Amino acid sequence: MTTTIIISICVLLLLAYVFDISSSKTKIPSVILLLTVGWLVRQGAVFFQLNVPDLSSILPILGTVGLILIVLEGSLELELNKSKLGFIGKTVLISFLPMLLFCFGLAAVFQYFGHISFKDGLANAIPFGVISSAIAIPSVQNLISKDKEFITYESSLSDIFGVIFFNFITLNDNIGTPSVGHFIIELLIILLVTFVATIGLAFLLSKIKHHVKFLPIILIIVLIYAVSKIYHLPGLIFILLFGLFIGNLDELKNYKFIQKLQPENLNKEVHKFKELTSETAFLIRSLFFLLFGYLIETHELINQETIIWAVAITLSILVLRFIFLKLFNQNIKPLLFIAPRGLITILLFLSIPINQVTSLANKSLILQVIILTAILMMIGLMSNKTKTLEKTVEADI
Repeated sequence: MTTTIIISICVLLLLAYVFDISSSKTKIPSVILLLTVGWLVRQGAVFFQLNVPDLSSILPILGTVGLILIVLEGSLELELNKSKLGFIGKTVLISFLPMLLFCFGLAAVFQYFGHISFKDGLANAIPFGVISSAIAIPSVQNLISKDKEFITYESSLSDIFGVIFFNFITLNDNIGTPSVGHFIIELLIILLVTFVATIGLAFLLSKIKHHVKFLPIILIIVLIYAVSKIYHLPGLIFILLFGLFIGNLDELKNYKFIQKLQPENLNKEVHKFKELTSETAFLIRSLFFLLFGYLIETHELINQETIIWAVAITLSILVLRFIFLKLFNQNIKPLLFIAPRGLITILLFLSIPINQVTSLANKSLILQVIILTAILMMIGLMSNKTKTLEKTVEADI
């Protein structure tokens, strides 16, 4: 039995690798293929009456670790300098304002039809408003650099804003001046933790001579995020800023303190660290979507009661996205279609307190929105024939 499980996992992960490689040619998001394979494995297990233990408790663990690694992977790839400040500012607004408007609108709909409070409506609406960096970032690797960088920033920031907003709404019984003040204090604390931890981890990265050096760094990052989550601190901010810091040492090497870290040597270690992070993120992401696909019930997938809601939510996402891309003078095509929901949507949905749950926002609706937004992204990538030269792109920035 053990050997069979090992063989099955290896075959499934190799399939995930093939999907990841081929997605640049087929334009089919690997998440659709992974969900399909996971679902087929479930049907096979049922058909052959295999006794498979309940795996649902593993999903949040994989999702949390995957989210950490994906945000870290994305932040390590981002280039940060003065010339990009305007571009980053636009991305911050585009990642936050549409999500805010969408969540407030959907919350009002949930309040009206679900007969719940507006606050509980927000708790159920936020998972639908967050772009999944786990799907978006790997899917845009063949776009021109400007669009790829935009999606990396936007989806990573969307994850961070979404988690912070979700925690603020669900963890405060009453929203008012005291809760806002408490949130500001939490933000200041995580910034202090980020400063200390980032310097400490960068020092460790430059000084550890043992042949095992990158895995302890990743474990410490996961540990800091997990502890920050216990105290309801926005730990994703730490991960984003840490990745930006060590990924942009060349921009900071003129500072005396940074010179003590020997940035020339540290850059070599950071490059190796990026490779390990990317491969680990791929592994966890693949396992997450395979497992989620395995846990899908067929009746949830074809639930006719929720499909109209799913289509309406997806169209609302597109309309708001079109308005803000146009408003901030960004490329409409293919960026309009690259707003998938996925890992973070599932994680937040599973984290809604039981006393704030509404039957309108159920697993069927989550699943259908994820699939519809992934299909739209596939259509957008397939229809994108732009072959803009890199020089032209840089000039536009």
